[in-house]
Amino acid sequence: MTLHFEPAQLRDADELVALRIAAMRPSLEQLGRFDPQRARARFLAHFTPACTQHLVVAGQRVGVLVLRRDGEYLLLDHLYVHPDHQGQGIGAAVLAEVFRQAKTQGLPVKVTALRGSRSNDFYQRHGFGLVEESEWDLVYVRNPRAERETAGS
Repeated sequence: MTLHFEPAQLRDADELVALRIAAMRPSLEQLGRFDPQRARARFLAHFTPACTQHLVVAGQRVGVLVLRRDGEYLLLDHLYVHPDHQGQGIGAAVLAEVFRQAKTQGLPVKVTALRGSRSNDFYQRHGFGLVEESEWDLVYVRNPRAERETAGS
């Protein structure tokens, strides 16, 4: 699998929202919180094309990455892979690129995951540690040193 990153444009907003909804639907339904209008509004409220990239495999857009600087962190604001393409290593490949950028910038990576989502296990497997909890979300941070510490263990 060869993963490519393609810059998003403002005109891509509807496609990106649809992808977010498809990826989040199972987790949100499990919590009884699936609301397509709310999902759309939450994504579009902070949609910044300059920070957004399509995840492309074999010429097909299969996911979205939103990565931005947020104070002392590199914020992994959104990482969604369409359900038809999950479990193929795409998320891990995206994280490898995110970690490369974080290391270059000397910043920890911060991500928020929906409580009860499978993404929590995914982020923990990739070296993120829980730093904050709320009713619906769990916040994780991965230090740029985590790769060296994991490799040295």
